[in-house]
Amino acid sequence: MIRTEANGRARPRAWTLALLVWMAACASPASPTRDTSTSREEPGPRFAAAGPDADELGAASGYPKGSRATFYSVGNAVGSHSHMDELFPSRPVHKAPEPSRLGRVAEPRIPALDDYLAQSLTTGLLIARGDTILVERYQYDRTDRQRFTSWSMAKTVTAMLVGIAIAEGHIRSVDDQAAAYVPELAGTEYGRTSLRHLLQMSSGVRFRENYSGSDDVSTLVLNTYLLRGAGGPSAVTSFNERAAPAGTRFSYSSAETHVLGLVLRGATGRPPAEYLETKIWQPIGAEADATWLVDNSGQEATFCCFNAVLRDFARLALLMAHDGNWRGRQVIPAAWVMDMTTTNQPHLRPGRPTPSLGYGYQTWIMAGERRMFVFWGVRGQRIYVDPRSKLVMVNTSVHRTSVDIAALREMDALWAAVVGQLGD
Repeated sequence: MIRTEANGRARPRAWTLALLVWMAACASPASPTRDTSTSREEPGPRFAAAGPDADELGAASGYPKGSRATFYSVGNAVGSHSHMDELFPSRPVHKAPEPSRLGRVAEPRIPALDDYLAQSLTTGLLIARGDTILVERYQYDRTDRQRFTSWSMAKTVTAMLVGIAIAEGHIRSVDDQAAAYVPELAGTEYGRTSLRHLLQMSSGVRFRENYSGSDDVSTLVLNTYLLRGAGGPSAVTSFNERAAPAGTRFSYSSAETHVLGLVLRGATGRPPAEYLETKIWQPIGAEADATWLVDNSGQEATFCCFNAVLRDFARLALLMAHDGNWRGRQVIPAAWVMDMTTTNQPHLRPGRPTPSLGYGYQTWIMAGERRMFVFWGVRGQRIYVDPRSKLVMVNTSVHRTSVDIAALREMDALWAAVVGQLGD
């Protein structure tokens, strides 16, 4: 079933360039769900009605979500980034029959935390270790029942599903070409690219993703969840020029994740949202329904647009912190999680894709001897994972720009402080 709202498509004049600056990954609201993960004896989440620059972010109007034409504007970001599936069609990912329990303790004193929240445009922040929530905060009148957008954090989720599909035999090899599972891509450069190189953002196919509003990702967004094109395989066939040999150069491209989503559907015969529901979401005991935005063909925008409550994002993070094992059940093969979160390729090592990060399979790798990694979506959506201590941090935000380097450095600094204090 696909959920949609009867507000029709936005008129052409509404598609401003600023809107198109997309930001790989996606958000959404939440149908009210009971918080079943805590007991009365435990402390609960902490909520704040305001936050830094609340007036600019729409506080006086109750944090509106805007429309399909205006949802990405600063004044609508708080509302839209927690209600994306009220603006765009989506496919549900149903919660588990019985939610898994996350313990909760009194919030530890983290000296950097309050200062960070006082200056960052954070909508939700959750820190957990093992199976226990240590910190859960919300700002701008957001709640623990709202589904927050992932933007490109969904790319890491897509890679998890690819690993499961290989383990189950739906995909024969990570070195298979995409066209083996998506016949519509036969004869195209993406069709001739291996799944491994797509996972590594190293296809060599020319694709510009700089969030200028006139780049290739703007075209991809128009043809997928903004519903201006047919969607499906046709959303990527226009990107058909090879700029470098496959496997030699990192070039961040949301089109590569869209191809992986098409492969998943072709290989498994099931929509990615449905596959996620049965293979990960319900096995980890997700407490609330999630959603994944879809295009006009019914294909999920797997490069973005997954929407979930904060605690369920934390469950995904804890699954990865345990190398794919959820309380004794190996949900994702451990070897695959290692492949996702490490690299031996020179062009993917930390310092090459970005000055501080490397890249695995649709996952950012932090520098240093200690294995830590990041799910990263535009506008300040991040999940940090430290497998050694089983410590995770989920941070949803409404940064003013797609990539705010200064704000991301502050987020990195908070994570470093959290690991330093709680990670040993």
